[in-house]
Amino acid sequence: MSGSVMNKTKKINLRCLAGLGFPVVLTLVFLVIFIVSNCSASALEKNGPVSLTEHFSLGAKVKYYFRSHTSYEFGNPVPPYQAPLSRLEFPLNSWWGGLEMRLNFPRFSVGLEALTNISQNAHGNMEDSDWDDDARPDVKTIYSQSQMRVGPSYMARADVDLEVADWFGLPKWLSIRPLVGMRWQKFNLMAHDGIQYDYPSGATPLMLYGDSIRFKQTYWQYFVGIRANMDLTKLTGVPSLRLLAQFDWAYVEGQNEDNHLLRAGHRFTCEDTYGHAWHGSIGLKKDLWKNFTIGLDADYLAISTTGNHRMLNRPMGIDMSLSNGVKVWSDQASVSLTLGYRF
Repeated sequence: MSGSVMNKTKKINLRCLAGLGFPVVLTLVFLVIFIVSNCSASALEKNGPVSLTEHFSLGAKVKYYFRSHTSYEFGNPVPPYQAPLSRLEFPLNSWWGGLEMRLNFPRFSVGLEALTNISQNAHGNMEDSDWDDDARPDVKTIYSQSQMRVGPSYMARADVDLEVADWFGLPKWLSIRPLVGMRWQKFNLMAHDGIQYDYPSGATPLMLYGDSIRFKQTYWQYFVGIRANMDLTKLTGVPSLRLLAQFDWAYVEGQNEDNHLLRAGHRFTCEDTYGHAWHGSIGLKKDLWKNFTIGLDADYLAISTTGNHRMLNRPMGIDMSLSNGVKVWSDQASVSLTLGYRF
């Protein structure tokens, strides 16, 4: 089989796999709802119609990302095939805020969260590195650092969980819930006012004034996992104190677009990648007065994907695609504070 045919086959397979993510999660969601409906049918018949407002909670959340980034790299499509040939790392250290909503029932719950950035500057520098000396492919030749600005960016999460602790005879102070869901993240970033070093020449560093790289990254994450809720009242003596934890794995689809504004012509690169993510969180939640609650959480998400890279610069006559050394990944650590209200 020729290389071009293999590449086409690989792209077709990846597209088919990408199309499976959402239908699989949707099927799982409907399966959970079906099970819940059957388990709860008799209870609903006894108690009559259920008022959703009695099970609804709403929270205002503020979240800070630290030591976080989204990055990508690609290799040389021709000899000596060094990988990486270029690597770009964009910090995500910024403040976010939004709302989380949940319908809580004894057997299951359904949740939705939506966040947007509330700060425009990201702490830390965007880093751009190149290894473009074919005679010495392991030597970094060009390196730059730039300040980072965060444009309008968004995150959303939806999930469904199912209580199973009582099925296994676990104590009432411990809740165990398998869950399925989806996370979506869209980052809109701008590198600006940087400095570039050319190591082989030893020339005076080049100042990069103004906006230099406009970068957009989107991640679709379809996850399955488990959620735990432990009542710490007896253990700590603090009323209504709970320990919350979640661990999940996700299938990930990623797309990005990089526009190098200072390059001649109109230079764009794009990545279509596929992979996985691991996510974990732990936190404390406490009832306050009346129906108010407060929660503090720590969260970590690690995304790793590979796929295809396309470089396009029509005024310069460039349109090429490659898969050697293409990698898109992200590490996201955060802490959040949520003030909630149960209706």
